[in-house]
Amino acid sequence: MSYKKAKHILPAELLALIQEYVDGEYVYIPRKEEHKKNWGTNTTTRTELDLRNASIYNDFLAGIDSETLGEKYYLSRKSIQRIILKEKRRALNNQSLRF
Repeated sequence: MSYKKAKHILPAELLALIQEYVDGEYVYIPRKEEHKKNWGTNTTTRTELDLRNASIYNDFLAGIDSETLGEKYYLSRKSIQRIILKEKRRALNNQSLRF
């Protein structure tokens, strides 16, 4: 996100009106709904997390306990349990889609 100077992009009348509400403060103007992007679409973070989570689930299926997985992946035991449950549900959904 980059900052733009309001005096360079807004009409003077509109700028004066905005200054009645916020004078010299930062204001975030949200995107229009049709221009919004899902989280992770501009980076590889979502893909990396999906791969990590699949790896955690595979390790769990191989018999590694959640305490050890937490140490290996630097996550809390609760986070590991949440990821395992999510991956288990995803695997079950994928199985049901095949039939």
